[in-house]
Amino acid sequence: MLVGMKSEIHPKYFPSSQIKCACRNVLAVGSTKEKMEVEVCSACHPFFTGKAKVLDAAGRVERFRARAAKKRSAQGRSASGGK
Repeated sequence: MLVGMKSEIHPKYFPSSQIKCACRNVLAVGSTKEKMEVEVCSACHPFFTGKAKVLDAAGRVERFRARAAKKRSAQGRSASGGK
């Protein structure tokens, strides 16, 4: 015996709901909410617009290595200086 879906338990579906972004871009999508507001969308997000800032990863690695070497040399001096 097959049982169909229960009626009146599923949320209402809006096939043409709107998403409004802070940049005033409006997207039409299907959703269970009629209207939504977001702060960032694909039109204004730096990753999608190509305006993302590039981090200086090489500089960070070099600074870390310099600090680690400095710490190692300081530990070596304190261990040998006590004798």
